Amino acid sequence: MLFSSYQFILLFLPVCLVAFAFFKKSPNRNGLKLFLLLASLFFYSVWKFEYLFIILSSIIINYFLAQKLFQQEAKSKILLIFGITFNLLLLAIFKYLDFTIFNINYIFNTNIPLLRIVLPLAISFFTFQQIAFLVDAYKGLVKSINFLNYALFVTFFPQLIAGPIVHHKEMMPQFDLALDSKQRFDFQEKGLFLFAIGLFKKIFIADYFAVVANSGFDGTLPLNFSESWMTSLSYTFQLYFDFSGYSDMAIGLGLIFGIKLPQNFHSPYKAVSIQDFWRRWHMTLSQFLRDYLYIPLGGSRCSEIRVYRNLFLTFFLGGLWHGASWMFIIWGSLHGTALIIHRVWQKQGLKMPKFLAILMTFMFANICWVFFRATNLDRCKEILLSMISFEGGFKIENIINPSDYANYFLISIIMIWFSKNSFEIIFDGKDHLKTKHFLLSGLIILLTLLKLFRTNNVEFIYFNF
Repeated sequence: MLFSSYQFILLFLPVCLVAFAFFKKSPNRNGLKLFLLLASLFFYSVWKFEYLFIILSSIIINYFLAQKLFQQEAKSKILLIFGITFNLLLLAIFKYLDFTIFNINYIFNTNIPLLRIVLPLAISFFTFQQIAFLVDAYKGLVKSINFLNYALFVTFFPQLIAGPIVHHKEMMPQFDLALDSKQRFDFQEKGLFLFAIGLFKKIFIADYFAVVANSGFDGTLPLNFSESWMTSLSYTFQLYFDFSGYSDMAIGLGLIFGIKLPQNFHSPYKAVSIQDFWRRWHMTLSQFLRDYLYIPLGGSRCSEIRVYRNLFLTFFLGGLWHGASWMFIIWGSLHGTALIIHRVWQKQGLKMPKFLAILMTFMFANICWVFFRATNLDRCKEILLSMISFEGGFKIENIINPSDYANYFLISIIMIWFSKNSFEIIFDGKDHLKTKHFLLSGLIILLTLLKLFRTNNVEFIYFNF
């Protein structure tokens, strides 16, 4: 069930809101938590019921390990290592086993059959979230938690499928506060506006660019110079509005239920460096990689060579986290290398004009997204070579109307570089949004529903990770 589906908007969400209002009046706080947990598990199971057993098993085992870590006499590195190994092994079996078998067959010329394991939805996100919890339990940063609170912390449906990757110290106090406090209408109206804006980004912009991007990347015909650039830029814009739209909807839904999820997207194409880019793109993943990988490796408090190693390994593994493919590994390695170059650049005290810095960062990201999106290295090379050549290819007019594309392109440029982002609009220091924002929210949702009844709903890109 997608956030952008009419089943979610017209059925699941209204039922949840009515039940939420009902349970808030009850003096039994656990009743509301239990309802949110069951609603979240139902939301997750809609994709495939078998997934439910995987996430529940993961939650139960991690909760048991956390309880052992809470006991001072059992707080050993061995238990923590076992917990981290369990989570990584679960991830490896479902996400990387076939990839490993494929590479073994290629290197050693063997013929081990692939298992064709279907990747459980959101496994990368809830695995990382629980690893962080175990590490914090070991460090004594969290003292205790009951099973209901823990299960709700992991499964809360607005953030379950594709983030933000949440931290227990951010979430658990909010659940209790949201249940005890009066209805936060300022949260709800801002949440509705965020949800509507995210819906617009996804349905009206990201899904449009997806048509061009898919035609270029998934096709077999050669592309000419302009078509290769349209293909790469279309995916760059599709991914931006798709993930930005999802983040807006997730955080908006959280606000509607009185929970403020952490910001996950902050105008990354306005970044003036690759370091700045990763402070703005998938912010909670960047923070996780920093806190639980980069810093434990030594961070920047070691020799310069080791700092370079830490940067590269962090993004090499960050690329692998996105999927079992050499294309993701190359993408992550390119970003790791760019961060090393940026650090050297900073050490030399070199600077460049802001406009040029933004342009270069964006162009680097655009080129890297080709590796991220391409299904294989051959197609990636074809597109990149076409971007620096003038050879002919198929006509883009066969896919979309060029004038429509130009309009979408112009709107995207204005929204990305010359407009406030969603967070800057709703968290501008004012308690309530203006009436026009409320009316705009309703209009967008209505237009989206009309469009969804006529067209197929496209899954969010980050659901694949």
